[in-house]
Amino acid sequence: MDAGTISPDDPEFTAEPQTTTEGHVVAALRELGHRVGVLGVDDCLAEIVGSLTEHPPDIVFNLAEQFRNDRRLDMNVPALLEMMDVRFTGTGPAGLMLCRDKGLCKQLLSLHKIRVPDFLVLEPGQSIRVPKRIQYPVLVKPLYEDASDGIAMASLVKNESELLERARFVHERWDQVAIAEQYIEGRELYVSVLGNDRLTVFPPREIRFGNAGKGGPIIATSRVKWNEQYRQKWNIEYGFAELPEAVFAKVARVCKRVYRLLQLRDYGRIDLRLTPEGRIFILEVNPNPGIAYGEDYAESAEKAGVGYNRLIDRILRLALRRYEPAPIAAHVKTPRTSAAANVAGV
Repeated sequence: MDAGTISPDDPEFTAEPQTTTEGHVVAALRELGHRVGVLGVDDCLAEIVGSLTEHPPDIVFNLAEQFRNDRRLDMNVPALLEMMDVRFTGTGPAGLMLCRDKGLCKQLLSLHKIRVPDFLVLEPGQSIRVPKRIQYPVLVKPLYEDASDGIAMASLVKNESELLERARFVHERWDQVAIAEQYIEGRELYVSVLGNDRLTVFPPREIRFGNAGKGGPIIATSRVKWNEQYRQKWNIEYGFAELPEAVFAKVARVCKRVYRLLQLRDYGRIDLRLTPEGRIFILEVNPNPGIAYGEDYAESAEKAGVGYNRLIDRILRLALRRYEPAPIAAHVKTPRTSAAANVAGV
């Protein structure tokens, strides 16, 4: 594959990535024999367009999570690539849009008889009427964020007064709509899915709240997700979920439905709660989830026998097949003997 390079003289080119995920992906691609450039997606549209036009890559490994420091604009990055006829990995703009708006996502799933927590979207600047059907406790969080941003123990409220207060906090602190959703008692699982026409569901990961009955966290707050000392303090652990075969099969079926319904591509992760009665509630749907080495997605793939470099290679191949099924699949079969793909990411 004859790749057009992103020139080192280009102002948007960097030889090395600046963050962990990009570093791991770039290292894997280089070990696979690909020629890789890193194109930062920040806030200057003209520079991005100019760089991709002057030095067109074979494919963009899209790791962009925001634009102009706004996660709501992440869908515009693949939209731009589509308009420029630049191939890219991962979910397209439609799927990103459906998943970014948590209220829209839950509405769509609910319409298709897939269980989600009962929820309420709270617009800033409008009078809020809380329906009597809402059962407490309720989790209040920003509508458009991910990675547990905006979620703290104070987000879990036990009455209408606390709900309204937390919604106002979200409006002011995050400058966006809030969503309030019923807390679901049960096990919290993270289910990684790979593929397009044929889907592979990797062994689910689980977060275990060791001190849940002793005043400890019972939700995946920002501190739970990102602060190891905090997790140690409250005996919170990530590990693989031990599920009976029939339960795993049920989880896999539901997650495949969600994946296809929300137009995820190549790879994705579905976060859910599994109740003691065996009911499945979808919490979040994550297109283009974090794939750093050691994170949940990579760990699940490794458990299934898919090592890190092989995982990155499979994501790349899946994307290439979407554009040119037979020729590209055959062409990248032995990447060390062919010209390598350039990859632009954050």
